[in-house]
Amino acid sequence: MTRRLPWVLRLLGGLALLGSGLAFWVWQANRPAPLPAPTASMQALPLAEQQARGAYLARVGNCAACHTAPGGAPLAGGRAVPTPFGTVYSSNLTPDAETGLGRWSPDDFWRALHEGRGRDGRLLSPAFPYTSYTLLTRADSDALLSHFQAQAPVTAPSRPSALRWPYGTQPALAVWRALFFRPATFTPDASQDAAWNRGAYLSQGLAHCNACHGSRNALGAPQSLDRFDGGLLRGLGWYAPSLHRADEAGVQAWSPGEIEAWLRSGVAAQGIAQGPMAEVVMGSTRHLSADDLAAMARYLKALPAEPVARRMPEPSPAPAAQGLLGAELYKAHCQSCHGEQGQGRPGVYPPLKGSRLVMQDSPVNLLRLVQQGGFAPATPEHPHPFGMPPFAGSFNAEQLAALLNHVRNSWGQQAGALSAQQVQALTNDMGTNP
Repeated sequence: MTRRLPWVLRLLGGLALLGSGLAFWVWQANRPAPLPAPTASMQALPLAEQQARGAYLARVGNCAACHTAPGGAPLAGGRAVPTPFGTVYSSNLTPDAETGLGRWSPDDFWRALHEGRGRDGRLLSPAFPYTSYTLLTRADSDALLSHFQAQAPVTAPSRPSALRWPYGTQPALAVWRALFFRPATFTPDASQDAAWNRGAYLSQGLAHCNACHGSRNALGAPQSLDRFDGGLLRGLGWYAPSLHRADEAGVQAWSPGEIEAWLRSGVAAQGIAQGPMAEVVMGSTRHLSADDLAAMARYLKALPAEPVARRMPEPSPAPAAQGLLGAELYKAHCQSCHGEQGQGRPGVYPPLKGSRLVMQDSPVNLLRLVQQGGFAPATPEHPHPFGMPPFAGSFNAEQLAALLNHVRNSWGQQAGALSAQQVQALTNDMGTNP
């Protein structure tokens, strides 16, 4: 026993040293960064102009979408934001002194965007996309705050998050940030023109396209702000398609005008924005100025294109009986709008023949639309868009599989077959039931 004691002491000392080193590493990675000195541009802008600029930025960032609860006061928070780790609730952005931003200084607000740190110094959940907002300039941060503090105050206490333990704890957030987050600033690429750099700043930062279209690791950390490889939005029940793949949501082959029209109206010859993207168009991109619209289109068109290759093995063909059922269901419920040959009506009902949404490797979005219905964004170009009714209560899993298989394997299209069991599994994963 006496001989073993030195080894035990050495082991304990080593563990203590390792723990101290880990604690120092976490502390160092989460230490507040020095505040930037005020710039001439921040000081010179009159308050009214700063507030107007902030209102524009808030629309581009679609802040109201997350910070307005259904039926609640605008920007008063309380909206549930589902994540793979539980639910968080958005905060109050109105200038209420007790529950909102009434007592926040420009320094406080900039630290929230740039570092993901609350006014009291607490670390914020990355469900608030500070991993993207960290790129915002101090001038844009100040303009946003001036807009929020010009709103009518609403008393709306923050609702505690419902994240599973330990994801919402401060130690867990500190470790997550030490592993996956460093405050950053947007650095223009000298090899690109001004429009490309402006589009990159908007897409990677304020518009936070990566929040949906970026791939994430098992702990929810984005891989890179300039990669938009897509992935399943767990908790929302939608698939965010890749912006690098022509068979998903890549626009490299589109003309600049087509991309701008899509961002402005949600309607293009290639399809109509649906689901979360319809909300983005309605709440964000349709408000882009002409210059910013062109800049974002320039950036998205220039994204690296990935070769088209199916990610999943082809399933076996559907049984003949299921094929007949799918054709009957399509004729009875879909053909009057989408056409006998899936051709649709331009600008009104999207075509199913040649549709990227229909033919994606993942059938999640098509299933979601059939079950929950589809509604294009209401924009000045299309103020009264036609919608698709939901069929969740009309079809069982077998019927849904038959209908989806018919659409995905008709008019020269070949996507393989889905079974009723696969449809049911996807339905359960999305949290909806036929």
